[in-house]
Amino acid sequence: MMVTRLDWAKYGRVMSSVHRKKVVMTLAKEPKTPKQISEQTGLHLSHVSRVVKDLSMGGILRCLTPKLKKGRLFTLTADGKDILEQLSKTV
Repeated sequence: MMVTRLDWAKYGRVMSSVHRKKVVMTLAKEPKTPKQISEQTGLHLSHVSRVVKDLSMGGILRCLTPKLKKGRLFTLTADGKDILEQLSKTV
């Protein structure tokens, strides 16, 4: 499957940070909470929260449960899935 609509600026933003790459790759199969992402990546929860906020504002992630204060679930957007596909080719 060829990625044709990859936003290279967004891809570059993810590639420029090990933390961003880990978060995107962790969300490959299913939505997760920041705590689950933290546990699976070994990153501190504060780092995960900062990265999730950054990637959400950049259109790479979206929150499925925005009204919840705790237990918010995040998933990849279409751009995020394209970035993940490109990442999987480089790993």
